[in-house]
Amino acid sequence: MSDTLPQVISRPIQFENGTAMGISNRWVKGQYCSIITSTGIVGCGIYDISTAGEFDLAVAICKGTPEKPLVDPEDLFESKIVDCTDKAKSLGVEIGMNGKDAVERLLAAE
Repeated sequence: MSDTLPQVISRPIQFENGTAMGISNRWVKGQYCSIITSTGIVGCGIYDISTAGEFDLAVAICKGTPEKPLVDPEDLFESKIVDCTDKAKSLGVEIGMNGKDAVERLLAAE
């Protein structure tokens, strides 16, 4: 059994339209990150869009690669949205936009 605890980081991040919480969770050989607003989440590909959609949640995901994983919340800024729920779309999030713009749309909808 390893004595290494997972690392959990959360911090406020200022955007043009407001402040959101950046989250990064890391463990041996794995990680995920997200930016959480009052209206929804922009996160990495670990999030399941179909489940979020069933609960009418505004969730948009970006996808990293093994060569360039999404580790810190700021890694989502330039990453492209590859999928999102209908709720996120209704708030102005579009597939293909970058993660920072998606967060700005969610913050503007608050």
